[in-house]
Amino acid sequence: MPQKRRVPKRIAQTVLNSLKGGVVPRIGLPYITVGRKAEIEALLHDVDVIQEGGASFRFIVGRYGSGKSFLLQTIRNYVMDKNFVVVDGDLSPERRLQGSKGQGLATYRELIQNLSTKTRPEGGALTLILDRWINSVQMQVSQETGLNNDDPKFEQAVDQKIYGVISSLNELVHGFDFAKLLNMYYHAYMSGDDETKAKVVKWFRGEYSHKTEAKKELGVDIIISDSDWYEYLKLFATFFRQAGYAGLMIMIDELVNIYKIPNAISRQYNYEKILTMYNDTLQGKAKYLGIIMCGTPQAIEDRRRGVYSYEALRSRLATGKFAQAGARDMYAPVIKLEPLTAEEMLVLTEKLADMHAGLYGYERTITDDDLAQFIKIEYARVGADTNITPREIIRDFIELLDIVWQNPQTDIQTLLNSDQFSYAKSEAVSDNQEKDYTEFQI
Repeated sequence: MPQKRRVPKRIAQTVLNSLKGGVVPRIGLPYITVGRKAEIEALLHDVDVIQEGGASFRFIVGRYGSGKSFLLQTIRNYVMDKNFVVVDGDLSPERRLQGSKGQGLATYRELIQNLSTKTRPEGGALTLILDRWINSVQMQVSQETGLNNDDPKFEQAVDQKIYGVISSLNELVHGFDFAKLLNMYYHAYMSGDDETKAKVVKWFRGEYSHKTEAKKELGVDIIISDSDWYEYLKLFATFFRQAGYAGLMIMIDELVNIYKIPNAISRQYNYEKILTMYNDTLQGKAKYLGIIMCGTPQAIEDRRRGVYSYEALRSRLATGKFAQAGARDMYAPVIKLEPLTAEEMLVLTEKLADMHAGLYGYERTITDDDLAQFIKIEYARVGADTNITPREIIRDFIELLDIVWQNPQTDIQTLLNSDQFSYAKSEAVSDNQEKDYTEFQI
């Protein structure tokens, strides 16, 4: 029998608390990942393409609680391990892709705030990347020339190397000003001018609201705005590659917040922005850039107000004639998450039971038969084949583990066969079925 992986208590605590609260943990995912093999392999194929100078765009589609965020977090952790820079964020009423009141810029600011690398996975890595870039250039120059920091020729050689990186950005939209600010940051770094460094970082974060303020403080006539923030992410992708990273991955969740925009014209502007991003990645206008967006089936497929209401997107994204259940095209732009099988959920509950026992220091009392019965009850619900989600099952199961642990006299079989458990299940199904049809009526 293979030895089970021991989960550190700090990670086990975070994973179980997050899952019980219905959210995806940022750490510990390899300990509980089951299923999704085909989806993960398809997304990892994209990663290889991006590393070689290409670009990719994917939609991940699934119901609430079906595992979209889990899959997104799994890929996020993987690409950071592969030396990618990742920016991720959720859309909301205040954060859109396009807006007349700064909603697009608010999304950009959220993404940059969450900018992460392997050594800074919690976000806020922009300054770290800029400083690391300058240090790496200095090390390269030192190795190539044999000069040391005190030699006047050393700084001149570093200047030339920096200029080479910056010049490559000039050909891109807004590249000249972007390069100018990088150069400004470099010279402020070399002279120990922390005030100028902070102002440049403020500009890169999109925190200047008026051009006059940027002109006064930095001498540039341009600021990142609602209409062009995405162009700067393309610039960052190219720059990060020059700075020694594999590329940039953009992850945007909760597309349903575009679906919910009441004004049809505002929705169309947002879908137009998605079309621009999609076309850029497929036509070679973006390099070293991956984009993943997540949404519910309604947010994508509804022809009245979803992504498919924008004909130019629907014609590009709609499933072809040959795709069907069991024969999906995993290289299509839209990845639809199918429900995890009962067998996969059984494996997951076993992992969680072992993790729970390890965290609280007891011998696991819940048997394989108990696990099988729990899964059988969950999947026996009316409509479970289409309505059941991993989130609901996991929350139920962790609650069961907590109750049995805190109340040792409790019999697991009694709990599983109780009327309350059965009633809660039927209530959850009816709530889910109603949710599917009424959640988005605005």
